[in-house]
Order: sequence, then structure tokens, then C-alpha cells
Amino acid sequence: MHGELVVVDDVPGEFAERVIEAFHSRPHDGFSFAASGGETARRSYERLADDAGSQIDWWKVDVYWGDERCVPLDSPDSNYHLVRESLLERVGAVNANYPMRCSEGPDPYQLRLGELGRIDVVHLGLGPDAHTASLFPGSPALDADPGRLVVMNEDPTGRNRFPRMTLTFAGIARARLVLVTVSGKDKHDALRRVVEGDRTAPGSRVRADQVVWIADPAAAGDLA
Repeated sequence: MHGELVVVDDVPGEFAERVIEAFHSRPHDGFSFAASGGETARRSYERLADDAGSQIDWWKVDVYWGDERCVPLDSPDSNYHLVRESLLERVGAVNANYPMRCSEGPDPYQLRLGELGRIDVVHLGLGPDAHTASLFPGSPALDADPGRLVVMNEDPTGRNRFPRMTLTFAGIARARLVLVTVSGKDKHDALRRVVEGDRTAPGSRVRADQVVWIADPAAAGDLA
């Protein structure tokens, strides 16, 4: 496993604490944060909005996305929609947010991230099949050119619906800190594969300056 496994009862609380800490230890005036999707992410963002209070100056925060489904941004299936409801509307405003727009293709997002350089925090989840972002087992994005930070991708099994736009492993590796939140017994096998370094598990290929896997006891099981 690359990174640190932290097992806690309160995954959203630990996530919020780590983001607040990263904001205060940032090496520059602004703060870039790449968001995720899923119900664990929703709970994490709601907790972050509640806990941050005056600890984060949201006018210094630029929000990006780690992946997005190719659906309208106001669709309940959209990661943008989830982040808007659970975080953006709760904190009132941020300096800027940059949704992924599948209709534009990956190049504009690639250019934007190239101009940004480093991402302070990238938040990821882990699927039962061990995918992270929209990097699915057996999908073309797993072997993207190292110069590509953003690509279009699909789940070859069809279990995860919709075409996607996603950060590549190279894009994720630009993060100063990656936080991966993992909750529930149904994620235990996927997390075990990551811990064991199974290269067929996309999550095991996540790299960054610092990677922290935040798991609850149900997901961690006997791995702690």
C-alpha cells in the first residue's frame, strides 16, 4: 500500500480535520481542492462545511473535480450537483469552482490543471471493484500517457453507468495530499487489495506527496 491507513469510527470528521489542517499548512495564499462523488463524499463535505466555520477562508478556495459523469450539471447523478448541495451552498461562496464539462472534452481541463501546477488536496473514494476517481479496472484510462492529466473514460463492464471525465494517475499525483475515504463492509475486499498492493486494483496505483486512506472499522476489518 502506498500511504497511511487510518481507521476511525468517524470518517467524515477525520476528513474534515485533515482538510482544515491542509488549509492552514498550505505553502501559498490560495488553496485548491479537487472533489469526489458518492455518499461517503457527501457526508464528508457536509461535515467539512459544519466543522470548518471560521477555520477556512472559503474566498481563498478554488474547487476542482477529480471526476465527473457525462450528465447535465444539475442532474442528481452529477458530482458537481452533489458537491454544490453538500458543500458549496453550505459555505456560501468560494473563490472559484471549475466543473468538468464532458461536452468540452478533457483538453480545457488539462490546460487549466497545467496552469495550476499542484493541487493542494485531492479527495477520492474507493469502489467495491477498487476503482478510484473514474479509473475503472480494465479501462483505457489506466494506461493513459504520463503527460495526460485528464481523459475521458468508461467502465468496460457497464456496472458504473455513464461515460466519464476523470483525472489520470498522473493528474492525481500532482496533489500535495490525497485523502481517500472508505466506508462500509462492501468496500473491505477492495481496500484489502489496495493494502496488499494488487496492481489490478486501480486504487493501489494512487500516488502523491502524501496519501492518507481514511477507513471505518467495517471497511478496514482485520487490516488495521
